[in-house]
Amino acid sequence: MKHIKVGDLMTDEVVSVLTSTPFKDVAKLLAQHDISGLPVLDDDDRVLGVVSESDLIGRAAADHPPVGEEPDAEQGGAAFPSEATFTAGEAMSAPAVTVHGDETAAGAARLMARRGVERLPVVDDGDRLVGIVTRRDLLWLFLRPDSEIRQRVVADVLVDTMGLGADAVTVHVVDGIVTLEGRLERQSQVPVLIRLTSQLDGVVAVAPRLTARIDDSQLTPPHRSALGMSL
Repeated sequence: MKHIKVGDLMTDEVVSVLTSTPFKDVAKLLAQHDISGLPVLDDDDRVLGVVSESDLIGRAAADHPPVGEEPDAEQGGAAFPSEATFTAGEAMSAPAVTVHGDETAAGAARLMARRGVERLPVVDDGDRLVGIVTRRDLLWLFLRPDSEIRQRVVADVLVDTMGLGADAVTVHVVDGIVTLEGRLERQSQVPVLIRLTSQLDGVVAVAPRLTARIDDSQLTPPHRSALGMSL
């Protein structure tokens, strides 16, 4: 079946920085482009990490302790700088959590949730940056029109994958919830249809109202000998 890929959703014009980019320049880029993080690259465009607003704030806080806690220069302590002077490479989170363009969008969404990140740099086989996909981009999966979901259930699941007729069952889709209603030939086809439908991009839930003409769920295939003959 066809699934939406990361490459279909990613932004290919990516704002990025080098490891040597100063803190101030990183902060300016985040503000100018209204983004919360960006990839950090080496000189060959390979993704080494990601630097976010929280990374910058955390590093700046570490370099600037609360008032009253600065070391006393007269007692041999080093004075803290009046402003942040670190680079993107010193503040970034590394290694970066990345994804390839041919990964499914659903797989990328699961990766984001598992790793607790808000964006994934998209890389080629050499780990070079080719795009970026964010949580906002992946929300598109759940905004897929009901009419398009129904079309995919009929064309991709019923016809192409299961080899059934387009009218084998009645398909209704409302707000991403798919209702399957009708009578299939065999009982074993019912869980297959439900599972394949639930895996389609944009499907929130499946409500099956299915019966079958033949209950083959208890049937076992005949045992075959080593020569391939039924026993």
